[in-house]
Amino acid sequence: MPFGCGIALLAVPLLAMFLRVPWAELPGLLATDRARDALFLSLTTCLISTVIVLVLGIPTALVLARSHGRWAQVARVLVTVPMVLPPVVAGLALLVTLGRRGLIGSHLSAMGIEIGFTTAAVVIAQTFVALPFLVVSLEGALRSAGERYELVAGNLGASPSRTFWRITLPVTGPAIASGTALAFARALGEFGATLTFAGSLQGVTRTLPLEIYLLRETDSELALALSVLLIAVAIVVVGISMRLRSVNA
Repeated sequence: MPFGCGIALLAVPLLAMFLRVPWAELPGLLATDRARDALFLSLTTCLISTVIVLVLGIPTALVLARSHGRWAQVARVLVTVPMVLPPVVAGLALLVTLGRRGLIGSHLSAMGIEIGFTTAAVVIAQTFVALPFLVVSLEGALRSAGERYELVAGNLGASPSRTFWRITLPVTGPAIASGTALAFARALGEFGATLTFAGSLQGVTRTLPLEIYLLRETDSELALALSVLLIAVAIVVVGISMRLRSVNA
């Protein structure tokens, strides 16, 4: 009984949404300017933020997996916090840091560099909330794999960089791909931090979740169409992630 209730709680709302979508009008709805702008902006910013997550996340996970001591524990807590932090709080933290009057943003503003309420702010917000998903996933995989292959390669004369490219990356490849998929999905669904830090300007900072929020009362059919699109992408990404996790296991 609890299993059935749990599945129903998760599945019925999604089913209700699919039943309400005007499927015959879906192509026309998704072809509107607002839909195309939001979709293009979301995909573009998510791809950029995912690349940044990879560049920053892989070295971070590697250092954490191979480190011990109190500083490593503190670093793990800092990495995990954005996963449980309310998105609006995350956006406010970014705003008081990189906004026009922020800790760092005030100095950038004096040099003519504005970050808050720009497309760059969208990318930063998405990276902030998505980075922990890759780091946590990859760190666990690195810890499970251990260091024995790397130690053997080092004893055979392989340089650290050669060991990284020939041993570490291939062994943890499925975990990297899985974590990247989850990070992309999290970035695509980001709402609160983006709205607080980047605002909502069509074609500049208004991503799909923000567009859906604004359309929910004025154009419910378009809001449902965009919602179904997000759900479809999420299902594909999560499916890929689960497949890669099984390969890694």
